[in-house]
Amino acid sequence: MALQWFMAGVVLLAPGAPVLDAPPHPLVIGHRGACAYRPEHTAASYEAAVEAGADYIEPDLVSTKDHVLVVRHENEISQTTDVAVHPEFAARRTTKSVDGRRLTGWFTEDFTLAELRTLRAVERLPALRPQSAAFGGTATIMTFDEVVALARRAGVGVYPETKHPGYFASIGLPLEGVMLATLARYGWTERTDPVFVQSFETANLRALRGRTRLRLIQLLEATGAPRDLVVAGDRRTYRDLATPEGLRQIASYADGIGVHTNLVAPVDARGALGAPTTLVADAHRAGLDVHVWTVRPENAYLPAPFRKGDSAARGYAAAHGDVAGWLARLYGLGVDGVFADDPGAAVRTREALAVRTRDALARPVPVLWPWSLQAPVR
Repeated sequence: MALQWFMAGVVLLAPGAPVLDAPPHPLVIGHRGACAYRPEHTAASYEAAVEAGADYIEPDLVSTKDHVLVVRHENEISQTTDVAVHPEFAARRTTKSVDGRRLTGWFTEDFTLAELRTLRAVERLPALRPQSAAFGGTATIMTFDEVVALARRAGVGVYPETKHPGYFASIGLPLEGVMLATLARYGWTERTDPVFVQSFETANLRALRGRTRLRLIQLLEATGAPRDLVVAGDRRTYRDLATPEGLRQIASYADGIGVHTNLVAPVDARGALGAPTTLVADAHRAGLDVHVWTVRPENAYLPAPFRKGDSAARGYAAAHGDVAGWLARLYGLGVDGVFADDPGAAVRTREALAVRTRDALARPVPVLWPWSLQAPVR
């Protein structure tokens, strides 16, 4: 029997051979800052996100009466400020219809910036976030300008959301022009700049496409439909926009989608995880990035497999579960970014996965020489 040559466990790279791609590096977006630990949309929250290593910080934009953009989760501010304990503003409490919902409270568009500055931010979810609630009453309401200035100093990007853009346009306080002017003052006008502009509505993004080269993100809920489509009598839902045809339409005016995690990794009412969808692959085929929202560390917001502790114990809902495991699952599905209330956990998980990927790529791969595959000579 002639000698058969075989070599394994050896990798030979010829000069000029291609180098393996680097591990993927999804973006970490500090959702309203690091709002798992500090009241959302405050300087302390944004600074905590920066310190945790977030690539972007996310402000929600609403307008004041004097058309200044401030950052609040909603234009109704009774849950995020101490306005209710200010007797001088008691008469401002009112009921309005915002995007088809009847809301009672205090609204930013009924206050000047100077008046809002007399209020203090409070934690929106005090029962679930007592650590953050302890910082309530210590911070003033920030303007968008101040958030952009903070981001520029810190060397991170901004990811503003235009909240209720159709509603604000209907009352003579459109958000988009002031937003673009603010970004331009800080030199951010191009696609290559660290800015994403997001909206749950489609009409304002389509209009923005003709006004700016900044990257635009179409937000998609797991249920319901964009308000502007509803008003126009268009029967398409968010689910319709998440189909291959809907994604191709989005790609005509936006650069990516920001989607509820259920559209990528479904979770049922009991918290059980279902099979992943094809949305990430479908969006990538359409040339769109996929950023998922929102990853929160508390058991109350995690799929059942990632919850920790005794579900019957007091404080179980507020306890932090295996958020790293949930993040790893989402990263593994190929998403391009995550909105995280705990951006530090998102950064640590991303880096741990990157190290594992690099180590795996560096391990020798068995190589069979061509002649080792020939049949032995007898």
